[in-house]
Amino acid sequence: MSGIKQLYKEKVTKRLQEKFGYANVHQIPKIMKVVISRGAGESISNSKAIDSAVIDVRSISGQKPLLTKAKKSISNFKLREGQIIGSMVTLRNQKMYEFVEKLVRISLPKIRDFRGIPRKSFDGRGNYNLGIKDCTIFPEIDLDKVDKIRGFNIAVITSANTNEEAFELLKEVGFPFRMN
Repeated sequence: MSGIKQLYKEKVTKRLQEKFGYANVHQIPKIMKVVISRGAGESISNSKAIDSAVIDVRSISGQKPLLTKAKKSISNFKLREGQIIGSMVTLRNQKMYEFVEKLVRISLPKIRDFRGIPRKSFDGRGNYNLGIKDCTIFPEIDLDKVDKIRGFNIAVITSANTNEEAFELLKEVGFPFRMN
């Protein structure tokens, strides 16, 4: 069993239940899924950009990503409806816990001058969004094959109803939030 999943089952549920006074264990918030996405807007002029996005997302997540397509045509960006502009993957269950553990314990501390992740990235409904500017912080990315450093987005979807509940959940799981 993953370290984060074990921690969640043993300690996090007790601490959250004590802090918020939940009457039922099913009211305790938990992480439902993690969505990793990368846009490849430059794929309009460079067809290898989408291949790079797919390879990076696949190696980071361990799953085959879904290709995202443009919903509308935008002439200023030379974008046509249905054109592939990115990739995304949704992680659940064991793979989700493994990714969260890898993110918190290995990848985030590798960021240069890292002081924590921002607290203001909650959406008002208990979900957290994090933008990573450098994909090379993950050990699965082969530095020799990286032609250009690109970032990606990570969305942590929780069952929490408020930002405060979600913040406490993610803090207990081990997310390194800034002190300010």
